[in-house]
Amino acid sequence: MARVILVEDEKLISTMVVLNLRRSGFEVVHFERAEPMLDYLAENGCDVLLLDIMLPGMQGDEALRQVRAMGLKIPVLMLTARHELDSKVAALDSGADDYVTKPFDMNELLARVRAAIRRSAAPA
Repeated sequence: MARVILVEDEKLISTMVVLNLRRSGFEVVHFERAEPMLDYLAENGCDVLLLDIMLPGMQGDEALRQVRAMGLKIPVLMLTARHELDSKVAALDSGADDYVTKPFDMNELLARVRAAIRRSAAPA
């Protein structure tokens, strides 16, 4: 079973995403802040990381930089309300594999998670 980490502080969004990921057969670990996620990730790993940009405490873009500085090659999908092109480009250039803007379609998000896992499991 693939493990997905979700870092999202909005209760309604996180509840819906967790529920739908679990119904789709994923193991889900949810955090509302980036700092505990980084500690967990260093010890446990995951198959894909869903990371909000605007979080309390450490912002998602800084967390992304730290994930990449740790040498982790896991797929990272940014989930955000920021629709600006500059934000998208900055996230992708910082190491994000995908960028999904809120509100999003749940079926599309699930498809993007599956695609990210497939790509990461493909032989180099």
